Amino acid sequence: MVNWIWLGMIALSVVFGAANGRVQQVTEAAFSGAQTGVTVCFGLISILVFWMGLMKIAEVSGIVRRLSLLMAPVVRWLFPDVPKDHPALGYILSNMSANLLGLGNAATPMGIRAMQELQKLNANPAVATPAMCTLLALNTASITIVPTTLIAIRMNFGAAHPADIIGPTLLATAISTGAAVLADRWYRRRDRVKPPAAPPSRSAPVSRDQPRASI
Repeated sequence: MVNWIWLGMIALSVVFGAANGRVQQVTEAAFSGAQTGVTVCFGLISILVFWMGLMKIAEVSGIVRRLSLLMAPVVRWLFPDVPKDHPALGYILSNMSANLLGLGNAATPMGIRAMQELQKLNANPAVATPAMCTLLALNTASITIVPTTLIAIRMNFGAAHPADIIGPTLLATAISTGAAVLADRWYRRRDRVKPPAAPPSRSAPVSRDQPRASI
């Protein structure tokens, strides 16, 4: 679906540019945007490699494991319907740890693996479980202590003080995470108190025109 959205935006820009006689400007903007994207990506590589390397060192040294043990009670409270020793909890903890450091690109693979493991617990694969909705909400509105990716982007564009956004980002993500958790708890409680739907009757109605069997 995302690919179709991007294709539609590109097609509309070309059509409107041609209608207004600005095809040359659209072409120049496309090449300029591609060049800027490559430049930003090269700048992000060094920052992401640095922080992912630190996370690998923290994993080997046991810091990640201790952090996981520290966060385990919170995760158990957020995901009460996931078994205690299920692999999904490990991926959820890794996803949350990467989001805390602002490593969205590193958090995405862990989030996908967590969703795959949660899908194995899903009795109805066509409908998302409460745990899957909780993970999606937390991954989208995760609290961020160090916005690594944003700091790297600000450095690439020559910001005088790239780390000035740490305070505002922490405040904004804390509010968004609190709102996501409150909404998740509310929906879970609403679904828990909702009366179950009456099962459909299996007995077929007897037609009046159908002859009855004689005894």
